[in-house]
Amino acid sequence: MMHVADAFVYSMQGLRAAWVHETAFRLQCAMLVPLVPLAFLIARSAVELSLLLGACGLVLMAEMFNSAIERLVDRVSTDIHPLSGQAKDLGSAGVFIAMMLFLVVWLPIGWANLAG
Repeated sequence: MMHVADAFVYSMQGLRAAWVHETAFRLQCAMLVPLVPLAFLIARSAVELSLLLGACGLVLMAEMFNSAIERLVDRVSTDIHPLSGQAKDLGSAGVFIAMMLFLVVWLPIGWANLAG
């Protein structure tokens, strides 16, 4: 049981670090303020609600992974190196893919349920 408590504490420390040090994470959280209630309003089923909220969570998760990669690369060395750049670019691409998936989920559900 202690392991679960420790894992929870570490997770909260990670969320706090993302909030304190990552502007992109704070902006994405701010976007969720209207989007989460909107998801409850436009979803016509539990599946749609799960998809809408899951897409939001995926973007936050990708942003935290990207931040972790950037910090690790900077911790190892601040020297400019092609592999360091590629690692950071790959993390950024992961966030981009998560954002595109967000649009792929939100646009058709929003369009079908608001326009119809």
